[in-house]
Amino acid sequence: MTDTATEIVANPKAARRAGLIRLATGLVQGVLLYALYEASERKVWPSNTPMLFAALALAAMYAPFVVLAGASSLRPRTLIGWTAAAVLLAAGLTAYDIWTVPHFMGGRDVVRNLPDGSVFCAVAALLFIGHHLVQPADMERRPIARFATYFDVTWKHGVQLALSLLFTGAFWLLLFLAGQLFKLIGIDAIERLIREEAFSFPATTVMFAAAVQLTDVRANLVRGVRTVSLTLLAWLLPLMVLIAGGFLLSLPFTGLAPLWATRKAAALLLTAAAFLIVLTNAAYQDGAERPSPVLAWAARIAGLLLAPITALAAYAVWLRVAQYGLTPERVYGLACIVVAVGYAVGYAIAAVRPGAWMKPLETTNIAMAFATVGVLLALFTSLADPRRVSVSDQVSRLERGAVKAETFDFDFLRFGSARFGREALDRLKTSADPKIAELAKASATRSEPLPRGDRPVDTPPDIVFHPAGTPAPDGFLTRVEPRRRYDTCFGGDGQKCDARLLDVTGDGRPEVLLSSAWSIEVYAQDADGGWRRLGQFTQSCGSFDAREAIREGRLSTAAPAVSDLVGPRGAMRFEWQDQGCPPQVKPPQKP
Repeated sequence: MTDTATEIVANPKAARRAGLIRLATGLVQGVLLYALYEASERKVWPSNTPMLFAALALAAMYAPFVVLAGASSLRPRTLIGWTAAAVLLAAGLTAYDIWTVPHFMGGRDVVRNLPDGSVFCAVAALLFIGHHLVQPADMERRPIARFATYFDVTWKHGVQLALSLLFTGAFWLLLFLAGQLFKLIGIDAIERLIREEAFSFPATTVMFAAAVQLTDVRANLVRGVRTVSLTLLAWLLPLMVLIAGGFLLSLPFTGLAPLWATRKAAALLLTAAAFLIVLTNAAYQDGAERPSPVLAWAARIAGLLLAPITALAAYAVWLRVAQYGLTPERVYGLACIVVAVGYAVGYAIAAVRPGAWMKPLETTNIAMAFATVGVLLALFTSLADPRRVSVSDQVSRLERGAVKAETFDFDFLRFGSARFGREALDRLKTSADPKIAELAKASATRSEPLPRGDRPVDTPPDIVFHPAGTPAPDGFLTRVEPRRRYDTCFGGDGQKCDARLLDVTGDGRPEVLLSSAWSIEVYAQDADGGWRRLGQFTQSCGSFDAREAIREGRLSTAAPAVSDLVGPRGAMRFEWQDQGCPPQVKPPQKP
């Protein structure tokens, strides 16, 4: 138990003082949030000043948590200074977001009075990490505290947060139950009360503050819940090591193509890396005691597995960036890679270094906490704003000819990259290239972006025709109209597909059967030589690998088991019930 926690338990006066501070903070927070809500509903100041309103809203939402968490632990001057810093951080990041992103609605720009959801998450993460760097350092009166103190304070507050949220949720469930019970006997006063925002805002924040106080003075309860939670998580580490190790050992046999074909390889790999990091820390805890041999070895292996998984994720992101340039999502991905690389290097050193078990993990965790704060601040300020960076990269690709004007997504500049894209679009309207200028002006006049399916695709499809050596029909690779993003072979994502010519319409001319997975798309040639998508074959009864069937030629046409009915105004097609399937047709054998 930390000295501060001991003081709170042993000193009822200190506990009462912290309790009063927390309850007062909860009440003030509830009143402020209610006042902002009413201003928004009534369209009065400060809601008619969007940047100020949004900054006040996030400051009122997040800064009180610093007081709730630090009331019993931080020195008064540290608490005041850190709370002021939290207010400036929340307000500053919010104001920047409102400045950069006008909201687009109904053909006109409408300035938002709340930030994007990513800003809510970023501010929460920054304050959580920041608080657990500030409080341990203040408790030990030095810039960098011992790892055991970081561990104790961080996990304690994590459990407190979860328990306080559950307590607040249970409070509201009881109120709703009371409202319904009294309504049964004709008394609806409670139901009317809980519907009043003047009650609901302060009640919620005060009850949350009360829950924080209750869990703070019951340190043993919180520690017990933490111990049980970490123990359960720790024993998931061997399973995660088996999963990650089996995945990596399978790659030499499967190759990387199936991984890249998912088009979400980086996200999945980074998620796996995050699980390895969290579960390794659950096994290590504060490092005071060595766990069982199974967990000890699992932690070492996890530290080694983290490096190749992170390297694969980095390679996946690099491939996309090299081929298609930067987008906001890829900038976020690169930022996650930077953080993951730091953990991977530190954990690999901890796994192989002799001496105290995994001791370098402590230094890595502390260093990466500071690094994560720096990365988040860079991403959500102008320093490395993903929208600004993406616009700069994409426009550079356009101007140097890496992407043609006809396939460039001008709507990304107009609608998807904040003021940075708008400013770039204004510059492109005066470009020396007449095609660029024409398309930039067309995008600038649109009241809404083109549907996703109608946007141009900037990469040729990767299609192999079978039997081997069969050339693609004239115009097929360049004259499919419209080239839409069907998330298959013409989706512009590098998807590999297989194709075969087969007459499925009975008109005597072969159509192109195209597949990337389990369905088969059908394309037919028009009279003018262009190609259009007729539709697709899907599998509702049974399943087989459509790409393999195309490659091996194990496809043939067959008359429908139940013919269409023709009525006065067209045909009616028979649909099989879920419990039944059409008679099976034996596929042709390979020659």
